[in-house]
Amino acid sequence: MTRRTLVIFAKAPVLGRVKSRLAAGIGSAAALAFYRRTLAGVLRRVARDRRWQTILAVTPDSAARSTRRWPMKLERQSQGTGDLGARMARVLERGRPGLVLIVGSDIPDITPTLVWRGFRALGASDAVFGPARDGGYWLVGARRGLKLRGSFRDVRWSSQHALADTLSNLKHRRVALVDELDDIDDASVLQRWRASS
Repeated sequence: MTRRTLVIFAKAPVLGRVKSRLAAGIGSAAALAFYRRTLAGVLRRVARDRRWQTILAVTPDSAARSTRRWPMKLERQSQGTGDLGARMARVLERGRPGLVLIVGSDIPDITPTLVWRGFRALGASDAVFGPARDGGYWLVGARRGLKLRGSFRDVRWSSQHALADTLSNLKHRRVALVDELDDIDDASVLQRWRASS
């Protein structure tokens, strides 16, 4: 049986340290409250599904040892150093063979069905992405052991080019795309998401 691992990237929920672009539009306290609610909701919906193992990959590294900060008791590991691409590549490459998906903790519309679609698409591909409406992606997955460090090189993170840059780095791989969702990075996206919910 194929081993499936869902890794949720999360920052320690500390005032002034999470959702800085969102905080610029709604204030640090409101951004922290949104982040805590969304993280708890994401975990509640997808972490208990028995079709995969769920792990929290946290930053800063010291937060992996803290139990008080997290809304659910799950295995935690540190993301380590480097930019987002280096941290994702590290998580995708380490551990036992199988399929690995990474999702963010700021995806309020994530469901087990969407995660399962990611795993199914990855079964026939080298990599899978869930596009975000802002040009980035809310989900990335790969077969564990696939060397991916170059796949995240020169990606313009937090921009409308993040997915296109990553796909360009993977042009010789079999890549699948799944559903498009919002990751809530700033006040305008939050307002649009609230209006459509």
